[in-house]
Amino acid sequence: MIAYTTLGVSDFERAKHFYSTLLGLIGADYVLGNERIALYGMSVENPMLAVCIPYNEQAASPGNGTMVAIRAGTPETCDPLYEKAIELGATCDGPPGERMPGFFLRRLCSRS
Repeated sequence: MIAYTTLGVSDFERAKHFYSTLLGLIGADYVLGNERIALYGMSVENPMLAVCIPYNEQAASPGNGTMVAIRAGTPETCDPLYEKAIELGATCDGPPGERMPGFFLRRLCSRS
């Protein structure tokens, strides 16, 4: 069910080096990313740990840049979850869509 967890960081390059080296000891490696996020794990089909520059580009903190993603499947199966979360009071934290080739996201913030 968990796709990945992100940790907001203030020094992206240092964090990438740290987690790449550390997680390599247990067989994890860089899986995918871009200039703002790096995901580490065994594959995109397994849970991953990511380091990122927070979405709002403000300072990283325990609540800024930290996220747990729920794997919902295809965009078609993701949409009902997104719509239900909005109905239940979540707010959108960025436009939905493909972030990288084959990597489709809906961003939400829970109100609970």
